[in-house]
Amino acid sequence: MPEYLVRIALKRPDTIDDRTWAAVLDAERAVGLDYRRRGAIQRIWRVPGTTSNVGIWSAPDVSELDQLLAGLPAFRYLTIKVEALARHYLEADQ
Repeated sequence: MPEYLVRIALKRPDTIDDRTWAAVLDAERAVGLDYRRRGAIQRIWRVPGTTSNVGIWSAPDVSELDQLLAGLPAFRYLTIKVEALARHYLEADQ
């Protein structure tokens, strides 16, 4: 299945109250855990000192990946950059 390098930066808007923001983050965590269980998120790392993460996502095609990303509860607060990945020749044996 194709893999993608996905960079996500989260920005809390000034207009959202603490309670609503906490609910968004709780929902985001639940969906993220589900994506991990389903294999859509293969690996994920946080970027220290930021509200960003970098992950390896897997989806049958870009349209499915787009649907997964749009399904994130915090989607409207995210800046997302996606790069398709291709197997490197050093990985050919694995």
